[in-house]
Amino acid sequence: MIRRHYFLSGLAILLALSSASYAQSQTKRIILKDGSYQLASKWQLTGDRVRFFSVERNDWEEIPESLVDWNATNQYEKDRAAGRDTPEAVALDKEMEAARAEEEAKSPQVVPGLRLPPEGGVYALDTYLSQPELLPLDQTGGEVNRHTTHNVLHGVINPIGGAKHTIELPGPSAKVQVHAASPVLYINVDASAETTEDEKTKGLELPWDRFRLVRAEIKGDKRIVGAIKTAVYGKSSQEQEVIPATAEQFGEGWIKLTVKAPLQPGEYAIAELLGKQGMNSYVWDFGVHPEAPANLAVIKPEQPQGKTPASESPAVEKRFLPAIIH
Repeated sequence: MIRRHYFLSGLAILLALSSASYAQSQTKRIILKDGSYQLASKWQLTGDRVRFFSVERNDWEEIPESLVDWNATNQYEKDRAAGRDTPEAVALDKEMEAARAEEEAKSPQVVPGLRLPPEGGVYALDTYLSQPELLPLDQTGGEVNRHTTHNVLHGVINPIGGAKHTIELPGPSAKVQVHAASPVLYINVDASAETTEDEKTKGLELPWDRFRLVRAEIKGDKRIVGAIKTAVYGKSSQEQEVIPATAEQFGEGWIKLTVKAPLQPGEYAIAELLGKQGMNSYVWDFGVHPEAPANLAVIKPEQPQGKTPASESPAVEKRFLPAIIH
């Protein structure tokens, strides 16, 4: 059995990636007495501790002051300020360039100033009040309605027919409402997936292009996103109203879904097809309504330097649950 966890970001506004030249000019080294060093943009001495902002981990950290070789640290900064390209300075520039390229691949830019989060997730690129913004889509668990009464009656009328089960979402509309008629969808759920080596050797690793955009049918206070038919001999097949879209790999681990025609107002979901296992009963749902109010959880383009962006909220964990009908 495949065990996977999807970590989806809630309310988040990303810190923009700095340009290579800016990052290099702001990066310093705290050289330690054992010859190693910490990459930092700034630091301060507090008692017997050195508090510094780590460039590699993008967070504040502390080390004992007794571990720091201040003579080597100060000399290194003097050499860089004087423009002397020491071997250490050249190596640092290469390290920073490689780190920047890796970070940009994990957090690719979708429009100028707006990047996807490096931890992955599922997002819709929307336009609201003429401004682009990324909307995080949460997973919603679908209930499998087995139509028990109907199956009994149907079995009497047509005993060779198969059973039908529908995957239903609670409520007539999704919490997230997209305003643009042609939203671009970005998916990276493998960033936090757990697939064992044993599962890979058994051929259970899933293809990257297994995601589909489907339209939900509203029935009362529920939305139906798919149906599964099971024949009397046990074979199952899925039925969804699939929206034509182009899938392509984007950056490191991301999948980009682009619809081929504008979407009609209504309710939609991103579904994951699992081959012989059926369809994942957890989907990423959203609606398309141009007149909908503003969404609360959005990622907007980077703010001008000097302004502090809002902090990122913790990721929300969702457990993978395939809809398998026996």
